[in-house]
Amino acid sequence: MSLAQQAIGELAAAHEFFNRSTSNLTEAIAAFAPAPGMMTTAQQVAHAAQTIEWFMEGAFRPEGFDLDFEAHAKAYSAVPSLEAARAWFEKAVADAKALLETKSDADLMIPLPPGPVMGGMPRIAISGAITDHTAHHRGALTVYARLNGIVPPMPYM
Repeated sequence: MSLAQQAIGELAAAHEFFNRSTSNLTEAIAAFAPAPGMMTTAQQVAHAAQTIEWFMEGAFRPEGFDLDFEAHAKAYSAVPSLEAARAWFEKAVADAKALLETKSDADLMIPLPPGPVMGGMPRIAISGAITDHTAHHRGALTVYARLNGIVPPMPYM
């Protein structure tokens, strides 16, 4: 199995677990945030989507990762609904899989650009980072669900 196939498999599992554990979130709580200044439900999903794109872009462009987090926050904060956020998430996963399919093992072993985000690690390391990041946000979203009286489904069944 190639490194790309392994990364695609890991991304597919993260995608499945994220969608399953957030499947019973609805538009009724899309604007819910546990406290002022925190991301809403829709923003959490949009941020997870944006970060998949961010990892993919940062790993494969010469200048590395875009660290303008204020601009990133403006983009995911502008997502108007859970439906729009979920569509972004689906597109981000599909685009990431499509890009990975074009990469050889040699491509995926090229070190990431120097810098504060995984600098010097092989590109393939983004696969684990995407998995960790989506797990973090699906966990937060299960808390959001419970705060709204919703029992989140088990992600692994």
